[in-house]
Amino acid sequence: MIIEVESHPLLDPLAIRAELAGPQGEQSPEWLEQLLTAAAGPESVDEQCKKHIRALLRHGGYRPAGRGKPSSEWLVAAAARGALASILPLVDVGNAVSRSAGIPLSVVDLDRLEGPLKISLGSAGESYIFNRSDQQIDLAGLLCLRDGLGPCANAVKDSQRSKTDATTCKVLILIWGTIDLPGAARRMGNRLRQLLERLGAEVEELGFHRDGPKE
Repeated sequence: MIIEVESHPLLDPLAIRAELAGPQGEQSPEWLEQLLTAAAGPESVDEQCKKHIRALLRHGGYRPAGRGKPSSEWLVAAAARGALASILPLVDVGNAVSRSAGIPLSVVDLDRLEGPLKISLGSAGESYIFNRSDQQIDLAGLLCLRDGLGPCANAVKDSQRSKTDATTCKVLILIWGTIDLPGAARRMGNRLRQLLERLGAEVEELGFHRDGPKE
């Protein structure tokens, strides 16, 4: 599986495909839930990391602040308050790694996607539903993962249609890294592999095909 990537001067993505032998179920093991607690740290996002991730998302014209801030910032703040709850095992792995590094990632159910995958900026007027309450996020200027049906994930909120549930076996985890944080996406990928394999998943790193030279 290869992910197409539109030319972008800052994006340094890393993608991992993970497959469990059966459905993930609803309950994470205790060791994984512990990684979501306040004691697992950190208490806040490193300011340089925050600056560079926001710059990555801001490049296309998106405003990464308030309710539209990177998901990693929300995870760190929630965990520091003791409010980062367990959701599902594969989601918890992603949240634990994203929270630790301060860099956003997406976890999508591969069986819910259709056709080839691509990363590109959202266009004016594009949006998708991101929760069960049918709330929508405006995708204009925001880096998004797309399948044949349209945008399905980003560094702020993943789409409801691509999210995992208890029956999920196969996921794509996409790290929204930036060249301004050299090696950070790779370190996150290594940590993801460790936790996914401990969970019992088979793991492989996916490749990218870039659409022309960087701007």
